[in-house]
Amino acid sequence: MIAALPMYDRPETAAANDRFWALIRDRLRHAGLAAPDRLTRDRDELALWQDPALLFSQTCGLPFRARLSDRVTLVGTPDYGLPGCAPGMYRSAIVARADAGALTEPARRRWAVNSLLSQSGWAAALAHVGPISAPLVTGSHAASARAVAEGHADLAAIDAQTWRMIERFDGALAARLTVIDWTAPTPGLPFITAAGRDPAPIAPAVAGAIAGLAPGDRAILDLRALVPVPKAAYMSLPVP
Repeated sequence: MIAALPMYDRPETAAANDRFWALIRDRLRHAGLAAPDRLTRDRDELALWQDPALLFSQTCGLPFRARLSDRVTLVGTPDYGLPGCAPGMYRSAIVARADAGALTEPARRRWAVNSLLSQSGWAAALAHVGPISAPLVTGSHAASARAVAEGHADLAAIDAQTWRMIERFDGALAARLTVIDWTAPTPGLPFITAAGRDPAPIAPAVAGAIAGLAPGDRAILDLRALVPVPKAAYMSLPVP
């Protein structure tokens, strides 16, 4: 069995994610389900999400609808209490260098993109400004933010929760950037399990774990609740 929380895992949140998983794990075991002791952190994400041994993970909306919809089962969507978003929704901050001045015709600017299989970094940007030519693919939102700050790109769309963590943990980087706009909200990053696995006992374990977070861990992870966003809400969005 495999469990992973790769999407918002960074050195400052890793210990809190471990404790969050421990709460989920213990609730699953209490319900009679086998669950791994620890989170997996050394697997390729796309391969991990498609592994039949997957018990629990978090993915992104674009790979969910483009690659995984028939290979995983939706468990629920976490709510991070993001400003401007209904529960279970998120959006992207469009960032530019703080000293860049007015940027006209954003679609014609050089964009840094974490991945071409990212809802927040790619699909949301396309929906917001239209076709974007020759993006700089960086591999992560943090790398996209650095690329803009260092002048390798003009703009980047950064997942709102990731941007919140950059402001919290990478203040020097955040100070070199400014948010010039926000994309439209879309369903947040879903929790999933392997195809064919019953999500019914998993969802209450996750909801109970979120409710049971210690105040310090809740402040680090920003988790508020588990929201039953329907699969159709993800599948209704276009695939770039």
